[in-house]
Amino acid sequence: MNTTIIESRISDNRKRLLSHPLYNAISNLGDLQVFTTHHVFAVWDFMSLLKALQRELTCTTTPWFPKGSNDTRYLINEIVLAEESDLDQDGNRLSHFEMYLNAMEGLDVNTDLIVNQIVTISNHNNPIEQISKTDIPDFVKRFLTFTFEIIERNQPHEIAAAFTYGREDLIPEMFTEILKGMRVEEGVDLTAIRYYFDRHIELDGDEHGPMAHKMVALLCGDDSVKWEQAAHVANESLQKRIELFDGIYAAIGVPELV
Repeated sequence: MNTTIIESRISDNRKRLLSHPLYNAISNLGDLQVFTTHHVFAVWDFMSLLKALQRELTCTTTPWFPKGSNDTRYLINEIVLAEESDLDQDGNRLSHFEMYLNAMEGLDVNTDLIVNQIVTISNHNNPIEQISKTDIPDFVKRFLTFTFEIIERNQPHEIAAAFTYGREDLIPEMFTEILKGMRVEEGVDLTAIRYYFDRHIELDGDEHGPMAHKMVALLCGDDSVKWEQAAHVANESLQKRIELFDGIYAAIGVPELV
């Protein structure tokens, strides 16, 4: 099995996601506020997948000693560099999560409660347990729970599959569709949110996506079992994203999906 076979396995769910009616449902500022209020949790847990990979593929403890493959160390560290300390539209160094929060505030979304919820989950020794107790919609809880279940299994090839096929490989096309669908009233400043989307389209399409694909291939190698596990996780990751978008679509208040 190889990446071509994974792509064949996930093609149906990928098409479903990229044709989701959510993209055309964002027609005003209120819709965009609803979208970002829920989607921000996906931006955050992406960073957790990223750091789980860095933990598994590099030495992050002291005393330091080289760990794993030189190639996978390079790939994950390069991706971490941009995701944790990229330049925003004003030239400030920020993580992409912090950029997203700033963009939300530019849309007049109060992010205090969201940040407090994420801090509470982050500080708990059992994030899955804390997610279940957090006052967020059930469809968001299910999305986050899946992510942290993958992380807790400590299987680098599975984490990389979720990261690559559920996130990096998907984001450029997904955000392109969101930008096409955004039709908000005149006078609303979309500069920060458009920069965030455009930056991901550029970065993930040209750099991080190909690097993530290579990382999956290196981690699976010639092991057919690992390729099968990676394909399963990749497909399930897309299904969870579809369910997340179904929930956001319903929260915007458009007619139910049929």
